Amino acid sequence: MNFLYNGQLTDSQEAVISAFDHGFLYGMGLFETFRTYGGRPWLLERHAARLAKGCEMLGIGYVPDVERMKSAIAELLAANGLTDGYIRWSVSAGEGAIGLPADVYDKPNEIAYAKELAVDEPSARKGKTVRLLKLPRSTPEGDVRLKSFHYMNNINAKRELNREGARPGTEGLFLSHEGFVVEGMVSNVFWISDGVLYTPEASTGLLEGVTREFVLELAKDMGIRTEQGSYPWDKLLYADEVFLTNSIQEIVPVTKVENIGGRGLNPGGCNSVGAITYNLMHQYREAAERNDTK
Repeated sequence: MNFLYNGQLTDSQEAVISAFDHGFLYGMGLFETFRTYGGRPWLLERHAARLAKGCEMLGIGYVPDVERMKSAIAELLAANGLTDGYIRWSVSAGEGAIGLPADVYDKPNEIAYAKELAVDEPSARKGKTVRLLKLPRSTPEGDVRLKSFHYMNNINAKRELNREGARPGTEGLFLSHEGFVVEGMVSNVFWISDGVLYTPEASTGLLEGVTREFVLELAKDMGIRTEQGSYPWDKLLYADEVFLTNSIQEIVPVTKVENIGGRGLNPGGCNSVGAITYNLMHQYREAAERNDTK
């Protein structure tokens, strides 16, 4: 695999990063994941804006240049023989002394990866199982949750699912310490009850996903009423339709919702994709292929 390290194509076997990089020492780093359609990165401006905001909050002297990112992504895809790909754009704080710094990191490291996407068409998309986790969602390190290098909570959740015998591909869903639905291990969660689209609000401690934001806008354009709030688990468990979102998988229908231990229900009492979810999936893909960012 070839990737970009501070703008230079580098083979993965030749990669070197300092043991004093504060991304390694203290987890001071951020990343964005997104995909391309027809070689064009989707919602890149939004990902770049979130990355810029996060870097400012962490005191990392890095401002993404969207036009340079587009050129770099095209170069990265070509170097890996890909027409389209999964892109991860990471920014690490850079090298520093051992100890907690007070100053801005002025020499961050930028690393961009590309890998092949699995073939996926909305019409052929199979439903996913979600399961309630025993492990609660950790609280954000600051005022809001950042897409940071800190992934211990997510990894421990994945290990819980494996330990508890969950089926491969099951997505774990976190509750907050207060008992409200937050998000999945790698996704935001939505559900539909009586024609209303619900999703947890930011105050629950979730990551405000770029795809989550776009889906809320898309639903509004389609005339679907949306609500955000703090909701107990039962609101999701007895929903008519449930789906997950992230920037790589787009909109993923859920056909089984499990409590801790594995007992669960099928949303709407059946094992098929609901009508609203189906329409959103197709409208999303059409917008992505047109590169219609509104």
